[in-house]
Amino acid sequence: MMSHAAYVFTSYGIATLTVLGLIAWVVLDGRARRRELTELEAAGIRRRSAEPAFGETR
Repeated sequence: MMSHAAYVFTSYGIATLTVLGLIAWVVLDGRARRRELTELEAAGIRRRSAEPAFGETR
């Protein structure tokens, strides 16, 4: 049978790994989205929220 301390430390460890995993996921996904935006803008595809380029109309 597990002692109370082992249960608490295991629970904290699992929670810590979960939070770190979520943080890593958000950071890596943000980098991927930024890279996709850069590629799209380089291809001439602009965001709707961006100001129109000189000579463009909406």
